[in-house]
Amino acid sequence: MKISGFTIIRNAVINDYPAVEAITSILPVVDEMVVAIGKSDDDTEGLIRGIGSDKIRIVHTEWDLSKLPGGHVMAIETDKAFKAISPDSDWAFYIQCDEVVHEKYHQAILDACRQHLENRKVLGLVFNYVHFYGTYDYYGDSRRWYNKEIRIIRNDSRISSFRDAQGFRIDGKRLPSKLIHASMYHYGWVKDPALMDKKLRNLSTNWMGKSMKERLEKTEGIFNYDEYDSLEIFNGTHPQVMQKRISEKNWEVNIDVTKKRFTFKKWFMYLLEKTTGIRPFTFRNYDLI
Repeated sequence: MKISGFTIIRNAVINDYPAVEAITSILPVVDEMVVAIGKSDDDTEGLIRGIGSDKIRIVHTEWDLSKLPGGHVMAIETDKAFKAISPDSDWAFYIQCDEVVHEKYHQAILDACRQHLENRKVLGLVFNYVHFYGTYDYYGDSRRWYNKEIRIIRNDSRISSFRDAQGFRIDGKRLPSKLIHASMYHYGWVKDPALMDKKLRNLSTNWMGKSMKERLEKTEGIFNYDEYDSLEIFNGTHPQVMQKRISEKNWEVNIDVTKKRFTFKKWFMYLLEKTTGIRPFTFRNYDLI
């Protein structure tokens, strides 16, 4: 069994993405790691080469920034990276550069890949998600955050990235998939408030659209983390590869997790999921089989 990892990245230094941590977190379970680096305004390539792993293979791309609206360029670049993996790989492990896998899930990931290797009906493996917000101490627990997504796909040329590269499709249809016992930790909303503001202002010009621009207009260089519907305190452990970054955190965000901001309907849906584990009427990028 052969597993190829693949990811895309651009301006990792400027935007302070945990790209090194993301890539490093899956190196133990992949046989190669394809990193598609878009033409950057910083030394993103040097950052990635500094990982020093012979599993990493860099391919160079140039993003068509005219396709940023809606995140379409993300899907285009993801497809480029996917096409660059070795043709003899069985599985392709996609990770975005603000996502990290905890080492405690490595064996479960490998076991799932082996378990479903011969079942050709299984085209994707679905991970649970934990979305951190503000600091490493809080995570989103409402329906605003997607709770599952495909991150391992069959090495099949018919599969392509979908919309903003969150999911995948085959011939325009959702992938038949299996849920595995592993979680992806998403750190895209954990950043110094000044850096978060800068990052989102850069993105909002071409990507984030009207709603984010209106939100940023309320601030003056410092992102306001107080606009949330529901958060909880994280009591688990973070991946080992994140420990250095966490120890260097130099900002504070104090959040009152007892404060919930729901309409009556959303309160009902929130409590239903909390008590039963059922999340009805949610969008899925996959079909569980």
